[in-house]
Amino acid sequence: MLALAGLPRTFTTGTALVAGVHRRDLYRLRDEGRLVELSRGVFRKADAPQAGLPDLLAVAHRVPTAIVCCVSAAAVHDLTDEIPTSVQIAVPRKQRPPHIDYPPTKVFRFNEATFELGLSSVEAAPDENVRVYSSERTVVDLMRLRGRLGAPLALSALRRYLGHRDARPGELLDLARALDVLGPVRAAVDAVIAE
Repeated sequence: MLALAGLPRTFTTGTALVAGVHRRDLYRLRDEGRLVELSRGVFRKADAPQAGLPDLLAVAHRVPTAIVCCVSAAAVHDLTDEIPTSVQIAVPRKQRPPHIDYPPTKVFRFNEATFELGLSSVEAAPDENVRVYSSERTVVDLMRLRGRLGAPLALSALRRYLGHRDARPGELLDLARALDVLGPVRAAVDAVIAE
């Protein structure tokens, strides 16, 4: 199929339709093992290099505006040993939250004014990046959501972050100020440093 050859390694049904690949051909190719369906409407060529973070890749294609956050971002940045039970993503508060059954996804709605603060990316598959919050933003988000996600998780991530050679506590505090949680984050940083 010439049209399939022109598609990227990971693509959506919509992208395939624009390229001239019919839906029935997509499902036939999936059934033949030439495509892998990562999520509803998200496909990856079977001969593409292995994706290191296929769930993040699938969700990023389903919701291009989303940013990987909280426990999922902490796992990406090695700030936790906790294995996320769902892909946690942030979307702007005014955006309608998506409903994704597979992979299991939890959606957080963040303020539009600060939505892209601390934006970074991670390579989910060779040459395929996914938007994710930076280590600093992740720690701050875990601190601000510690009532929902648990204070032990937030403090453990903060300890690990401050233990990294490339930790930037100043940037962490700047983000905490911008996200209006400077007091609790500064107190936690002081407590961890004093240990």
